[in-house]
Amino acid sequence: MYDLNPQRELKRICIIGAGPSGLAALKIIKDTQQYKTGLWEPVAFEARENIGGIWLPAPPTDDPPLTSLYDSLTTNLPHPIMSYTGFPFPPSTPVYPHASIVQKYLLSYTEHFGLIPHIKFKTSVESVERKSGKWQVKVSTGESSLFDLVMVCNGSYRVPRYPNAQGVENWLKSGKATHSAWYRKPRNLGKVLVVGGGPSGSDISAEMASVSPTIVHSVTGGKYEDIGNLKKRGRVSRFEDNGRVVFEDGTVEEDINHCILATGYETAFPFFSESGIRKGVPPPVPPLPSELYNTTYGVFPLAKHIFPLHDPSLAFLRIPSRVVPFPLVEAQARAILHVFVHPGAFNSTQEAIDVITRYEELRSQTGDDLRSIAKAWDVMRVEQFDYRDELHEFAAGTFEVVKVEEWEKVMYKNKNVLRTVWRELERSGEADEWVKGVGENGTHEWVSLLGRMLDKAKEMRLPVFDLQQARL
Repeated sequence: MYDLNPQRELKRICIIGAGPSGLAALKIIKDTQQYKTGLWEPVAFEARENIGGIWLPAPPTDDPPLTSLYDSLTTNLPHPIMSYTGFPFPPSTPVYPHASIVQKYLLSYTEHFGLIPHIKFKTSVESVERKSGKWQVKVSTGESSLFDLVMVCNGSYRVPRYPNAQGVENWLKSGKATHSAWYRKPRNLGKVLVVGGGPSGSDISAEMASVSPTIVHSVTGGKYEDIGNLKKRGRVSRFEDNGRVVFEDGTVEEDINHCILATGYETAFPFFSESGIRKGVPPPVPPLPSELYNTTYGVFPLAKHIFPLHDPSLAFLRIPSRVVPFPLVEAQARAILHVFVHPGAFNSTQEAIDVITRYEELRSQTGDDLRSIAKAWDVMRVEQFDYRDELHEFAAGTFEVVKVEEWEKVMYKNKNVLRTVWRELERSGEADEWVKGVGENGTHEWVSLLGRMLDKAKEMRLPVFDLQQARL
């Protein structure tokens, strides 16, 4: 049979990673008419033996570990706002599920949408280079292939970030300090210092306090406070010999036996050469640099936090932080594929203007400190919902427009309050009864449950944010 439209050539799409972002990208590709008619061929390369990324457990034997997943980890978001669009967690799921439940959810998502045939496991991407108008991708099996589009979905929780406090390197070399990437469960290590005020730092300090005689929890901007065997302190200024630590306010803690650094992670793209992405903070803007920079907080400059300004056939998913990740990467994938179908939709001039505008806004807030601008560049909280809506609007015509619902914004703003209520329900033994059967008749049941939890929060005299406050 003759092909009456010779322009309809096969397009190959490379997805790097089969964690939550890579799975979403693969599913969105399968939704398209181009895939269904055989015009697009997606391949996802996954270095590990299964899907899941950070949610797939592994012992902390690699350097750095394959995942930072510790044994007790639960989500820090209520799952009704965390789930992929149109694919909720099963009925009766705990509101803040354990990591193992999230991994089962991702496996169910993968099976439901038939993603496995497009994933090559135990195959890591070793290099990505532009060649003859396409992307040459070399993988660990020795194979090399050309692709029309590369979607980078390798996650951002692998390479530990270490503080630059004086003396920390000596503690690390001697084994007196370790990064939380190696933490799995609490052990009595004597007097322990935990550095970092994020979810991991808070979880680890609370867990370690249950088995150690003294825990010192250091948080930037933290107040000096002692609660039982838990000592709250501010930022560490110096790590000295013999277990002595000096804080920014001049206070001192002696005889620290071990330090756990819950200080976050760096973005890393080992498959790009230095000519592909330079590591470091870019020079002041304007002008915009012609090269991409991995600032270790994200990639700069990217249009829509996704595309290099000069070439939208390369795309980065899930660079923004402080976000609801699963539905966000779905929106990003739709925007990427919309540009792949309609290259004219990508206005590089307007995108450059938007990047400079954001840069000027952040500079007015942070001053001329280039590292502070880089650190703040991809941080999104409330603005993430406008961002998601804008991406869906941008992809209209190729995909159905999806809007973030108002209840999602309210529950996100109240995520910490809801988590406090959930932990109280678990402590009192009521949690299972609260969620029993919820979700069997649709998402509205979860919305109702979360509303009841906010009512309970008010009874507990916890601060609850309304819709207007959730938009701030």
